[in-house]
Amino acid sequence: MELRHLRYFIAVAEELHFARAAERLHIEQSPLSRAIKDLEYDLSVQLFERTTRSTRLTWAGQVFLDEAKHVLSAVDQAKASVKAAANGYRGTLRIALSDGIYPLRLAALLAQCREDEPDVEIRLFEVPLAQQLKGLRGGLYDAGFAQAAEVGEDIVAQSVWSDPLMIAVPARHPLLAHKRIPLTELIRYPLVLCHPELCEGCYRQIERILRTVDVEPVVAEHAASFDLMMTLVAAGYGLSFASESHMMVCRHPEVVARPLAGQALLLTTYLLRPNAESSDPLNRFVGRLLEATASPTIIQ
Repeated sequence: MELRHLRYFIAVAEELHFARAAERLHIEQSPLSRAIKDLEYDLSVQLFERTTRSTRLTWAGQVFLDEAKHVLSAVDQAKASVKAAANGYRGTLRIALSDGIYPLRLAALLAQCREDEPDVEIRLFEVPLAQQLKGLRGGLYDAGFAQAAEVGEDIVAQSVWSDPLMIAVPARHPLLAHKRIPLTELIRYPLVLCHPELCEGCYRQIERILRTVDVEPVVAEHAASFDLMMTLVAAGYGLSFASESHMMVCRHPEVVARPLAGQALLLTTYLLRPNAESSDPLNRFVGRLLEATASPTIIQ
């Protein structure tokens, strides 16, 4: 099995069309088909169900797609680490980011790390939470940031930042009559929520809040990014939830922030890392992070 076979397989699995995959890979369709047949022969499994009208992944193919991406990611990281060493770096930290982590705090942390240890390269990867957890368990990442604490016993989740949760309301909306918006009033209007897979940790925290009201929310749209979410709110698609920090940094002239009525609600960001002995660069990274936070809580 060669690495090119994995790249060919991923292209076909994502396109589900041999001609489009061949065009994407800049090769002819017949060598692509032969490579996939060779791969299936090597693995002794059928990866695709092919008819004259469609191409679909088998269950074995779906499982292999995850593993193939994992292998190529590990190879790419190995190449990057070698290049970093050749450029003078003495260590590398691979940090995964999920849920749209607050940019100013992260920027300040990275700037401090570069000042204190310029010979340690910090590489960042924006990935969904499920991919971050798999990467932490498989050694692809040294640590990560996400807004989820339910991550399994083999991962340590340590709260590092908490931001007041706000409601993003279109300008001139009737709910702006409230200085603090009751959840029972909010739930009467359509909502624009973060994407449940791309922003899984944040979505879980919002979902817990919505479950406290015995009314099924109407979700108008799911947004994959904060900018898109604010665009949809400004256009009147619905109301949304956002951290106070994000609202302050990414102001939109047609969106107004209001707190929820009752007890103040917080959106918490966690540092995630394997529940195992950490490297010296990671320990120093965590130390700098904790210097900027007060009384962190550890959840295992």
